[in-house]
Amino acid sequence: MDIFSHAFWTAVASKTANSKIKYFRGKKPINAVWAAMWGIAPDIFAFAPIFISAALVFLLGTGDTTVFQIPHPSDMEPTSKNELFIFKLTRILYNLSHSAIIFAVIFALVYIAFRRVRLEMLGWLFHIVIDIPTHSYKFYPTPVLWPINGWEFNGVSWSTPWFMAVNISAIILVSLFYFIRRKKKI
Repeated sequence: MDIFSHAFWTAVASKTANSKIKYFRGKKPINAVWAAMWGIAPDIFAFAPIFISAALVFLLGTGDTTVFQIPHPSDMEPTSKNELFIFKLTRILYNLSHSAIIFAVIFALVYIAFRRVRLEMLGWLFHIVIDIPTHSYKFYPTPVLWPINGWEFNGVSWSTPWFMAVNISAIILVSLFYFIRRKKKI
């Protein structure tokens, strides 16, 4: 899924959890902003190098870059023909940041270090769960059990036009719901 949708849906999930669970028996509520940051962190971690290198190539190579020159997501997936270092690095970083196994290890280490569960980090796990059905084999399928298992699910690509329309419509409807609900409380 796109990074903006990840941030939105993670924030909505954390707000919903806060309202349903009543702050976990007196504990502090989940911070929606931090949850959203954790919700976009896997893609920032994985794709920052490729976007930085692409930006440098465009800026240094052409001098006059337009939005239309930015590669489409399907043009960025490494193939057997495309063995550039940046694509290998992106694939490694993607595997690391989109693995539930890696998430579980880091979540446990953070728990040990801080002696409490950092619920905002669940935004990272939510990101992985959302990506499973919204990535196809053609564009970075989610390696949920990496490095133990290479299983990946062939879902519907988030960049498919009908899926984008449904997702954006849902974002608008949920935003309107929260806006109307807030107005009624005032």
